[in-house]
Order: sequence, then C-alpha cells, then structure tokens
Amino acid sequence: MVASLLHLVRHGEVYNPTGILYGRIPGFHLSELGQRMAETAAEHLAARPVTALFASPLQRAQESAAPWAAGFGLEITTEDRLIEPSNRFEGKTFEFGPAVLTKPAIWPWIINPFRPSWGEPFVSVASRMLAALDSAWESTETGEAVLVSHQMPIVMVQRSVAGKHLWHDPRLRRCTLSSITTFERVTDAASGASRYREVNYAEPALPLLATAIDSGAV
Repeated sequence: MVASLLHLVRHGEVYNPTGILYGRIPGFHLSELGQRMAETAAEHLAARPVTALFASPLQRAQESAAPWAAGFGLEITTEDRLIEPSNRFEGKTFEFGPAVLTKPAIWPWIINPFRPSWGEPFVSVASRMLAALDSAWESTETGEAVLVSHQMPIVMVQRSVAGKHLWHDPRLRRCTLSSITTFERVTDAASGASRYREVNYAEPALPLLATAIDSGAV
C-alpha cells in the first residue's frame, strides 16, 4: 500500500522584524501569529487519516510541523529535499522583484531570470521536490502524508504538475502562509505511467493573513 493523498503545507508567518530575505539563514522561527497559523492548518485536516509527517530542516518548517505532530501523534521526519532554495539575495532587505533593477551591483545575478541566475535553478527545485513526494508516497503504507515546506518549492510542484513553465513572477504565487496544496498520484490506464495531480488548494489561515507579514520568501 501507499499514501492516498499528499498535502504540501507552507510554514506560518516568520518573526522577521528587519524584513530581510532570510532564505536558508538559520534562526528564523515562527512569530506568535505564525504559530497560530500552523495550528489552524493542522486543525483544518484534523478529520483526515494523516499517518506520516515530513518537514524541511529549517526551523520555521519544523515549528510549523509541530502542531501536526501533536494533533496526529506523529514523529516529524526531516526531509532535506523540502528545504528553501539557496539564493544570492539572502540577508538583503530590498523587495524581491523589479526593485532589484535599481541596484547595479547585483545585475550580474539577475542576468537570466528564467533559470534563475541568482540561485538554485527552478528545474533543480522541482526535481528534488517531486523526488521527496515520491519518497513520501512510497513510504507511507496507508493514509495520507503531510509535507511542510516553503513557498517557492511548493509552487514548483504546483507548476510542474499543471504542465506550466517553471519561471514565473514571485508576486503572483498562489501559496499563502500555512496554505495546503493537496495531490494524488494517478496512473494512466493505457501507458501505465503515473503522475501527480493537484486535487485541492486551501488557505485555512486566511483570516489571519490580513495582519501577517510575508516578506522573507525568495
């Protein structure tokens, strides 16, 4: 047997008073609001048969996985492939987007936004994320699995599964704090090939987003 559904969950709001792009920088934990968001996400699926829990090694993801562990009586399996992508903007305080064009010193970093040239390639992120989904799907003997990750990696899965190009405008991502994107794995009857299909997207923390700050994602 294998997992019936895979739920990709984004972490909650991070305590980031200086508004930097934190990326993989250690020490960035959930704010009080972020903890409430993570709890709300876990409560959203409280009636589901969640039997496996995986999380990125970064602190904000581990803390976001904690309510799932408590609510479902599960151990958190740290999955390195769910981590935030590396990038050259870590530690910077400017908005990630067109504003970078006003900073000549970093122009060499943004020469190819389709790769992107400032960090881990989109195809690399998509590949490792799909591999993490495969491992979770295969190792979960029955029930459903939750995988706590980060915005860009989750968007890479969304876009890959939908057959969309991986490059995109970060400001238009559909992946809010503590959102849940759910996938199933289906097999083509004719070819026997299997693939993932998105079956639901939910924003259980939507009432909390009005006062949330989401400025550190890359």
